Amino acid sequence: MTEARMPEDRLEEEYGEAPRLRLSRRGVLVLGGFAALVVGVLGWLVFFSSALDVRGVAVQGLDSGRLGKDEVSAALGGLREGPLARVDLEEAEKRIAAVPRVAEVEVWRGWPHTLRVKVVERKPVAAIRGADGKFVQVDAGGVEFANEAEPPQGVPVVELQLGQPANDALAVIDRPVLVRAAITVAAGLPPEVAKQAGSLKVLSYDDIRLQLANGATVRWGSADRTGRKAVVLTALLGRKAANYDVSAPDAPAVSG
Repeated sequence: MTEARMPEDRLEEEYGEAPRLRLSRRGVLVLGGFAALVVGVLGWLVFFSSALDVRGVAVQGLDSGRLGKDEVSAALGGLREGPLARVDLEEAEKRIAAVPRVAEVEVWRGWPHTLRVKVVERKPVAAIRGADGKFVQVDAGGVEFANEAEPPQGVPVVELQLGQPANDALAVIDRPVLVRAAITVAAGLPPEVAKQAGSLKVLSYDDIRLQLANGATVRWGSADRTGRKAVVLTALLGRKAANYDVSAPDAPAVSG
């Protein structure tokens, strides 16, 4: 059986090989020069002209109402000016991360004219009364990020009420260590418990007590096994009492 041939094959038999387009050296140079010109013009438009300048900053993640877009935008300084392509994104993130209320930040380009920012705000887990009477807000990592006249709602206020033995031991277990222990406890409280918390009193490293808004007291002990203690306390709060003791979470106690 004779194999069927395509029309192009018959044309090649009748007229020879089909002609191919070939550029002369001069044509190649002209075409290369034109391509370079196009690339150069595009590069100038993107990196040096004002055609693609930064004209706005869009900020996501402002949930608390405490951190404003203007504060985030102001942290960028001169990075808000000039061509969008030349913005140093790493430097932009570094500047915004320096804003006290910012825990995490991501910055990227939103073509053609917008610098886009996504922030995660710090969330207070406790407040510490300062010598000036104001309350320092502290997040779960122990970072102090705000100082206000009133403590935020839904978090306990840390108070150091050290007895003589604890004061005598300050050379070994100093006040910052005691405060960090209290913050560990505060960060480990379930939201439903944190909302009931009034204060977190530190009598010593091994004697931390949570005062609930209804007047009940929770004896926490040290900050060790905070996760387990939180689970046990949540279960115990189903029973009305004046005192809850989770300092030994495997043998909790309720009284009053």
